[in-house]
Amino acid sequence: MKLGIIGYGLRASHVVRELIKAEPSCQIKAIADPNQETIKKQLDENGSQVNFYKTADEMLDKEHLDGIVIGTRCSLHTEMALKVFPTGIPLFLEKPVAMNMEDLLRLKEGYNNSASPVIVSFPLRFTDIVQQVKAIIDSSQIGTVEHIQAINNVPYGGVYYQNWYRDEAETGGLFLQKATHDFDYLNFLAGSMPVTISAMESKQVFKGDKQAGLMCINCEEQLVCEESSVLKRLNNEEVHGEYCCFATDTGNHDSASALIQYETGMHAVYSQNFYARKGAKARGARLIGYRGTIEFDFYTNVIKVFMHHTNRIETHEIDTGNTAHFGGDARLARNYIQMMEDRAESIAPLESGILSALMCLKAKESAENKRFENIVL
Repeated sequence: MKLGIIGYGLRASHVVRELIKAEPSCQIKAIADPNQETIKKQLDENGSQVNFYKTADEMLDKEHLDGIVIGTRCSLHTEMALKVFPTGIPLFLEKPVAMNMEDLLRLKEGYNNSASPVIVSFPLRFTDIVQQVKAIIDSSQIGTVEHIQAINNVPYGGVYYQNWYRDEAETGGLFLQKATHDFDYLNFLAGSMPVTISAMESKQVFKGDKQAGLMCINCEEQLVCEESSVLKRLNNEEVHGEYCCFATDTGNHDSASALIQYETGMHAVYSQNFYARKGAKARGARLIGYRGTIEFDFYTNVIKVFMHHTNRIETHEIDTGNTAHFGGDARLARNYIQMMEDRAESIAPLESGILSALMCLKAKESAENKRFENIVL
């Protein structure tokens, strides 16, 4: 199966590895990316078998492909998807699917007139842990889910302040970057459509008056600042970027919360934080019914079920191994292979990507306007 890649960055290269792992007959046939020389070095000897193009239009015009992966920066996701839709070729589209309401409307209209099946990069709902939680919910063990409390304390938050992710013009902000994943799996577990959202965001830590564009290596505080890439390398710690996260051009909120009401009347509360570190990391939720509560965390791979009317507590341990996105990427890859073979429909269709992006955009509007927003396109 011949793959075409539009934007061969870290995420797209990972997706391709998962696809080849799932089906070794997959091969990269063509790449559209202006950064060709760097990519050729990354591909080593396999790079000689790949056709390179400077534009997606040129690649789509000249190549006969079985599948296309879009891994450009976020601001180009919609534009590139609209180019692929008329071809009818199965598309693997990275999230977020759109950066603003105008693009979201264009994407929806283009998709409605398209023949291309689409899978959106939403791995969390397909992890073993979320699938097991869904099975417990569907068994009615805790009764109907009537309240959700969800959290995402990101231990690698420096990613969003020390490299290109700090530019909100490229990312659309951290609701679209992070919450889009969480909103999708929450919708899946809720089994209901979200109808209203209210949100608030804060920037309390990663702000300051350092010179715009300042890099850690050029800062006089490089050996004392706990976020310094220079100091982290000396301490053999993971480095997330080279820019000062206390500079005037550092974008993105560093904590935010959303309140979501669903059509059944139940509601969910979600919070994300980007300066929690080490053991404070957490990503998961509590889902509460009348008969019991389910609690899970992706980082611990543990599900607990607390029964409300007996003394019983169940514990489920999920072994995901050291897999990306807790195992969800592998399941997405297998489904995409089946889509290219015309053996299955998408398990993460574009409709789910549009809904999640819409929720994120409405959350951002709510935070800016300090009001509830209806989740309608």
